[in-house]
Amino acid sequence: MPGRPVIPPGAAVAGPYSPAVQAGRFLFISGQLPVLASGELSTGPIEEQTRLCLERISTIVQAAGGSVRDLVKVTIYLTDMEQFAAVNEAYASFFTDALPARACIEVRRLPNDAHLEIEAVAHLDPQGQPLG
Repeated sequence: MPGRPVIPPGAAVAGPYSPAVQAGRFLFISGQLPVLASGELSTGPIEEQTRLCLERISTIVQAAGGSVRDLVKVTIYLTDMEQFAAVNEAYASFFTDALPARACIEVRRLPNDAHLEIEAVAHLDPQGQPLG
């Protein structure tokens, strides 16, 4: 059974993809760049960029009826591993309880020359309600 796209109200998609797709109990969230409310890419500190990416993920999972507590896997793409400690600190402050599994991968380049991109997978019940 194919998944259903999840597009939060007001979401701007800059390519041929869905911000997220729900397939059964899983919500696959596309990579999120650190985009400001103005639609521009953040050039602020990497901690701010990390928070922006995670807030975008939170908005998407909420549109599917879940919360960040439902995230089970997060992948961070970072163009400079020297920034890892700062990213990790901002990441840790975002989650208040259960931490999802995670990978952090250094990449040569990201879309729009962003320094950071974060994707995630959430586990929801079939109606989009948080489990547990």
